Amino acid sequence: MIKQLLFLGFAVMLGAFSASAQMQALQTQIEAYTQDKDAIVAVAIKRGNESEAVYVRAAEHLPMQSVFKFHIAIVMLTAIDKGQFALQQPVKIKKKDLTPDIWSPLRDKYPEGVTLALSEILRYMLAQSDNVACDILLKMLGGPTKVDRFFKDRRVHDLAIAINEKTMQSNWDMQFMNWTTAAACTDLMRTYLANSQQELSAASHTFLWDVMKTTETGLKRLKGDLPSGTIVAHKTGFSGTRGGITAAVHDAGVIFMPDGIPIFITVFVSQSKADLATNEAIIAAIARMTYDYFTQEKKP
Repeated sequence: MIKQLLFLGFAVMLGAFSASAQMQALQTQIEAYTQDKDAIVAVAIKRGNESEAVYVRAAEHLPMQSVFKFHIAIVMLTAIDKGQFALQQPVKIKKKDLTPDIWSPLRDKYPEGVTLALSEILRYMLAQSDNVACDILLKMLGGPTKVDRFFKDRRVHDLAIAINEKTMQSNWDMQFMNWTTAAACTDLMRTYLANSQQELSAASHTFLWDVMKTTETGLKRLKGDLPSGTIVAHKTGFSGTRGGITAAVHDAGVIFMPDGIPIFITVFVSQSKADLATNEAIIAAIARMTYDYFTQEKKP
């Protein structure tokens, strides 16, 4: 019996060491790929509920840009579950709410204003990264600081949400007031997909992730080089370029793998001197490395 227990313990230790070594192999591959990039490339990857992670510059404070719309959606859906709002309630959007010169398919479709269900405004914000929709929801919630406080109250500290899209898009330097880390973003995605440590109802949880799976922006990023038909729920962010520097080309989300175990992945490309296509290709390449690693490791 003692010999059996010793053998079992050795087997468990060997398995843990093997898993750690394999995860280290993925990290080494990503580090080698990113080391010569003329940009900050921050990566955080976790699989299912496993504790191991791949972290590359994952603790650096980087501007979120539109990734923060995921955070806003969480706060709004929590408020809906508390009865403060309702998904189908009508929201009147006035012409004065339609901020010009920022990305907004909603404004372009309804230039004189419109009344839409709250659910549709959420869809515009998440799936199309609509900035007008974002600021309307932020206003309903009481402003950026209320969203920031929501997460601080839940001990999410590697995060700051201080300004809305109108302010962020009007002043290059102010975008850095809304920041997070790749590690914190991946952890938040995992927490809210699990739906076990926060307030979202089953209906709100389903709504959030169903919409995130229909994201129309950044299709050449996490999804760019994955096998056809791979489902990815994700939120992108993009800063534009000033003086040859792009502050943010981001994608954060969940890759739904063939074995049924999700991969949580954040790739932030920041302070890049490369063009958009190159930055998106970096994200796509890291996502493909990750996909290949977790599929090939199961082969004999």
